[in-house]
Amino acid sequence: MNTTTQPAAATSSEFSRLPLPPHALENLQRLGYTSMTPIQAASLPLALAGHDLIAQAKTGSGKTAAFALALLANLNVRRFAVQALVLCPTRELAEQVTQEVRRLAAAEDHIKVLTLCGGSTMRPQLASLEHGAHIVVGTPGRLMDHLERGSLNLEALNTLVLDEADRMLDMGFFDDIATIAKQCPKQRQTLLFSATYPEGIAKISAAFMREPKEVKLLAAHAPSKIRQLFFEVSESERLHAVSLLLNHYRPVSTLAFCNTKQQCRDLVQVLRAQGFAALELHGELEQRERDQVMVQFANRSCSVLVATDIAARGLDIAQLEAVINVDITPDAATHTHRIGRTGRVDEEGWAWSLVSMDEMGSVGKIEQAGGFSSAWKKLSELTSTSKEPLRPPMQTIQILGGRKEKIRAGDVLGALTKDLGFAGAQIGKINVNEFSTYVAVERGIAAEVLRKLAGGKVKGRSVKVRLMEGGEGGAERQP
Repeated sequence: MNTTTQPAAATSSEFSRLPLPPHALENLQRLGYTSMTPIQAASLPLALAGHDLIAQAKTGSGKTAAFALALLANLNVRRFAVQALVLCPTRELAEQVTQEVRRLAAAEDHIKVLTLCGGSTMRPQLASLEHGAHIVVGTPGRLMDHLERGSLNLEALNTLVLDEADRMLDMGFFDDIATIAKQCPKQRQTLLFSATYPEGIAKISAAFMREPKEVKLLAAHAPSKIRQLFFEVSESERLHAVSLLLNHYRPVSTLAFCNTKQQCRDLVQVLRAQGFAALELHGELEQRERDQVMVQFANRSCSVLVATDIAARGLDIAQLEAVINVDITPDAATHTHRIGRTGRVDEEGWAWSLVSMDEMGSVGKIEQAGGFSSAWKKLSELTSTSKEPLRPPMQTIQILGGRKEKIRAGDVLGALTKDLGFAGAQIGKINVNEFSTYVAVERGIAAEVLRKLAGGKVKGRSVKVRLMEGGEGGAERQP
């Protein structure tokens, strides 16, 4: 992919420097947009020049105005057809985006912005589409419904926006995004905004974008937000020290690095025996096993993922609280890469390293390469801060059926909330694979969800389900 990085500082922060018409600039001033935020200053010149764009920006950075001003600039108000489509992960975000686009479009007369999301009845949406719209903002599942019905026509589309793309990928919407993108004209501008940069973003870029420019205002991780501590251990203490760290700091999600596959296996065995939910990731796992491990760890159904460096290559886990170097790597760059998995974007993270006397030389190289002096703590200072065992907040339910059965994330969410009465806040990530669907639910309701799903239907069909244990030991339960 042909990408370039555009630093924020290289662009003037005044909106007046942009090729926007006077009435648009007046409206910005009236709305209180005095100067551009860093993401606006970096991305708007590129977007207004017609480039496809991948921009890394978190919520609250001003990204909505960055893509809204670009899609409004492409709009032909006299043509009453859908010319811009904005995909959002949730109904709440879609409604916020719609409101902001309407405010920014106030300088033009009669621009119609329509929201198409699940959770609302279809009839009013169908009526609104019959009357026409210039801009549609919606969630992937509901947009797919309208495309299948033929009620949403994208022939006139010139701008496709993927907002919070990483979140949509987390929720299992890749296939829906792909289907929607294929129904858009090839000669269009695609603008993608994402807080993080998981593997799926590159996949989207390669498949649906044309030589996108890349704007990254943040480093992949912020070293200042990663709190490193080193602990001296003997070889006999090393594996037990991991459970001491977990019980003392109680991180929700931890990635533990070992230098060998055998060390991974040994540590997982020790942790499970002590009641932790731990899974292993190394080169001997089949792809199906690897996928199931990653789904459970990413959706917070597993507390500890124990991995080798090769197996963990390319992992990008949101909200990873801690990294443990169970074995010190002799390579300083690998150490930096390991600990950089935590402390992403504006989050803070812990990095704990267990060091034997034989590994002190490697720590010296790491300090020299990183330009810091390591902070040390004794194992004896670690105490259990709770009598309750550390448990992951979610559990994963596997539905035997996936893309082959045309199951989508929205179908599962609808079955759980609309049909079975569970709150949307109790449902976590939904991953739809070729033959299976994995849905994370709050631990306290997992048994009830399992029972109700087994007796209910998804997309009008009965389904087989099972509860995955997330490395807690014992057989996977079936209703």
